[in-house]
Amino acid sequence: MKYVNAQQVLPEKLLQEVQRYVQGETLYVPRTGQNKKRWGTVSGGKQLLEQRNEAIRTSFAKGARVEQLAADYHLAVTTIRKIVYSSN
Repeated sequence: MKYVNAQQVLPEKLLQEVQRYVQGETLYVPRTGQNKKRWGTVSGGKQLLEQRNEAIRTSFAKGARVEQLAADYHLAVTTIRKIVYSSN
């Protein structure tokens, strides 16, 4: 997430109004619905998780034990079970 100085982008009156509520803090301004992107689409995080989960499912199908997969991927046993028994 990129930091932008409000003083550089907001009109003075709007900046003063915002300062009535928040001063010297980081403020997140969400995108409008039309510009909103789904989680992980920009960073590639979602695709990486899907690839990891597919690798876990493949290993499990080849006989890897849930406990070993949890240790290998540094995840909880319950998380591995959710991944291997999900329909994805």
